[in-house]
Amino acid sequence: MTEDEARAFVARYHSGVLATIKRDGRPQLSNVSYAVDDDGLIKVSTGGARAKARNLRRDPRASLSVQGDDWHQYLVVEGMTTIQDDADTLTTLRRVYEKIRGGPHPNWDEFDAAMRDQKRVVLAITIDRIYPMDR
Repeated sequence: MTEDEARAFVARYHSGVLATIKRDGRPQLSNVSYAVDDDGLIKVSTGGARAKARNLRRDPRASLSVQGDDWHQYLVVEGMTTIQDDADTLTTLRRVYEKIRGGPHPNWDEFDAAMRDQKRVVLAITIDRIYPMDR
């Protein structure tokens, strides 16, 4: 599998297991929905006070395991994370929603209100390394 094929595989799916590093050094795993955004970064919506966001503020290293259609079809992405929590966050959250769901939300005002109420942020993960690619 080439790097381009691996990136296409990651972009095709929208769920995975995100690994971050707890304060004591142990891994913290979270099932997440994600989308590869137009800028090539993996974007995850989460509450700003959730463990994964707290962990990534302290240590921005992350791994995402992406499962394909078959148990033996998977890739792991490693990268660095930034956390978006600014005036453009709602726009990014909308775009991530559309990429994951395949279309617009039926009520964007309701969506925006929920995102604000939940204090949602966007985790933006670089794709620095993908493995295994030897299949």
